[in-house]
Amino acid sequence: MADTNRRPTEEYRPEMDGEIHEKTYDGFVEFTTLSTLVVLCWVLALALGGVKGAWVAAIVYVVLSSVAGTIGAVSRTVAWKAPAAVFGLMILHFLVI
Repeated sequence: MADTNRRPTEEYRPEMDGEIHEKTYDGFVEFTTLSTLVVLCWVLALALGGVKGAWVAAIVYVVLSSVAGTIGAVSRTVAWKAPAAVFGLMILHFLVI
């Protein structure tokens, strides 16, 4: 039976490269956040087209969110902010129409 009371130590073992591990984890979290925002944009675009009948705008928003996601993936300073801006614009468009 596993010892569930054992707590992990704060230090990495010598054979582990802690800095690379932290960078990999940070990259994974950034990619997950970015891709989640892009997928939410696509879902909102489908809602915009299906509920409001604005299919041309939905296609434009899908392309725009894909470009924003690509820019966010390339630039670490922009990161999740680019698709979040598109998402905010889509919410505004959804509410106004």
